[in-house]
Amino acid sequence: MSGMTGSRIVVTGATGNVGTSVVRALAEDSDVGSVLGLARRIPDWSPPRTEWSRVDLASERADLVKEFTDADAVVHLAWAFQPTHDPAATWRTNVLGSIRVFEAVAAAGVPTLVHASSVGAYSPGPKGRAVDESWPTHGWPDAAYCREKAYLERSLDIFEREHPEVRVVRMRPAFLFKRESASEQRRIFGGRFLPGPLARPELLPFLPDIPGLRVQALHTDDAAEAYVRALASEVRGAFNLAAEPPVDAELLAGMLGNRPVRLPRAAARSAIAAAWGLHLLPASPHLFDAVLRLPLMDCTRAHTELGWQPRHTATEVLEEFLQGLQRGEGTSTEPMRGRKVG
Repeated sequence: MSGMTGSRIVVTGATGNVGTSVVRALAEDSDVGSVLGLARRIPDWSPPRTEWSRVDLASERADLVKEFTDADAVVHLAWAFQPTHDPAATWRTNVLGSIRVFEAVAAAGVPTLVHASSVGAYSPGPKGRAVDESWPTHGWPDAAYCREKAYLERSLDIFEREHPEVRVVRMRPAFLFKRESASEQRRIFGGRFLPGPLARPELLPFLPDIPGLRVQALHTDDAAEAYVRALASEVRGAFNLAAEPPVDAELLAGMLGNRPVRLPRAAARSAIAAAWGLHLLPASPHLFDAVLRLPLMDCTRAHTELGWQPRHTATEVLEEFLQGLQRGEGTSTEPMRGRKVG
C-alpha cells in the first residue's frame, strides 16, 4: 500500500491509549477513506469517517473475518493489562485473541498488518547504549506482559513464513503517555484508589534512585504518527520508537525539583511485592523486574525509513502526563474516562 488514498483501515483496541491517538490521526488524514474501530464498548466519540463495531477478541465467537473483509490494512492494538493475578485471563485476550486476528487477516485477504509489539518484547539488554531491532525478543519470562509480547513475536515469525503476501510491520514503542491517558494508566498500574493529586513533587521528600531504573518514554500521538507513516509506505519488519532523553532518577529529580536517594533494588521490589500480594497495587513485582532489565532502543530505522521524528521530548511527555494525573484527565471512551480520586 504505497499510498492510503481511499483506503479502509481497521483498528483493534481503538478506544485505548494508543487506539484513540491512531484513530484520530487516521481520521484527520484526508488520504484515508474510512476507519473501522473495534472495541468491547462503543464510545460516544465520533471522529470523521470513523465507524465502530463491538468486538471482544477474547471471545471465540467474534467474527473477525467479517470485520476485516475489504480492509486495506489492520492495525492491531488491543491489549489487556489486567487482571495481573490471573495470567491465564490476559493470555486468552492478548495471545489467543491476537492469533485470531492474525489468522483472520490472512483469511480475509488483508494485504497489510501493523502489530503493536513493545520494548517489553526485548530480552534483557544494556542501559548504557541503545540496541537496534535485531536485539533478541524473548522478553522477561516471569512478567506476563513481556512473556505475551515475546510469544506474539514468534507467532508473527511463523505467520510471515506462511503468508508472505501479507506485509507485516511490528512497532516496538517505549512507554507511551499522554495527558488523556492519565486516569486509565493510574488505574492500570497504580490502582483505582491511588489519588491523582498525590502526583505532586512537593509531596515527595525524595526521589527513589533504584539501580537499573533507566527507561525510555514517548508521547502516544508521536507513536500514532509512526503507525500512519508505516501504513502509507511499503516498509516491513520491526521499528523501535522512543523519544530522547532516557528517563532515570537524575532526569526526574531535575524535572521535579527533588533530590535522588539511592534505594536498593531488593527493598523496592519487596515493597511492590507486598502491595501486589495484598491486591493494593495492580503492577506486579515481575513487571518491575522486567523494567529494570529492558534495553534502551536505537530508533535510527524509524528515522531513516519512515522519516519519523517525535515532536515531544521524554521530559515534555512526563510533564504533560503528571499534569493529567493531578487533574484526573481522560477522554470520552470507556477505558480512558477521566476520574479524580482523593
